[in-house]
Amino acid sequence: MPIMDRRLETIRAKKSLGQHFLKDKQVPRIMADAATVSAGDTVLEVGPGTGVLTQELLHRGAHVIAVETDSRSVEALNKTFVSAIQSQQLQIVECDILNTTPSELGLTTGEYKVVANIPYYISGQLFRFFLDTDIQPSTLVFLVQKEVAERIVGPNRTGSRVRSEKESLLSLSVKAFGTPTYIKTVKKRYFSPPPKVDSAIIAINDISHSRFDTLDAPFFFELLHLGFAARRKQLLGNLSKVFAREILIDTFSTLGIDEKVRGEDLSIEMWLTLAAALAIHR
Repeated sequence: MPIMDRRLETIRAKKSLGQHFLKDKQVPRIMADAATVSAGDTVLEVGPGTGVLTQELLHRGAHVIAVETDSRSVEALNKTFVSAIQSQQLQIVECDILNTTPSELGLTTGEYKVVANIPYYISGQLFRFFLDTDIQPSTLVFLVQKEVAERIVGPNRTGSRVRSEKESLLSLSVKAFGTPTYIKTVKKRYFSPPPKVDSAIIAINDISHSRFDTLDAPFFFELLHLGFAARRKQLLGNLSKVFAREILIDTFSTLGIDEKVRGEDLSIEMWLTLAAALAIHR
């Protein structure tokens, strides 16, 4: 177990960076459990802040790569985790995660996990950054805005009181690469400063590109965005901007899709099937 040289530093959160620092030790434990972090794992943490989550990851014996863009946090982490840094159990990289790549961080496909409390305003970008990449993690656990977690897990989700039967562009984009699970709601009082809304822990498992072994991924996502271009419009109407209406009607009939359906009514499996059927007509 790494020995910390001093208590976690106190840093004033920057609103411009969307910072809301965790101040509770139970939440990091739940996040680490959700990612099944154990000794020897390589874990990438985005935005470690004051190091509350970092401390838990190190405690479990993981090798942690902490990417932090705030120089104040970098300085605090260097002071706090001296022994872990010296033993090379902790590597601190000062940069914006979106300006680097998993390969530049020395990561290998399926050989690392991502566990992070991320800023609300770049949630969608970070999901895509780690899922729609050649070097995917084996597991991804994010602490995000509760509404975002609910929207991603979508229909029949567990852990949330909301029961929506609708998918979303975000939920389908995530499910194309893995299986999302709503882990736990995290009340705003567990952050400093507290955000305006509650958060939630979400885990993505079974991450892979396998759904695109025979389907062109760029085409699938172009079709998906086209289908959600006007959310209130029927899917057939949205897709008719690119495909002939006769082809769409025939394809819908063959696949058993109602002509009046909207994009949010189709499951990821049906979207993939539809994309495969329309691929020959592009």
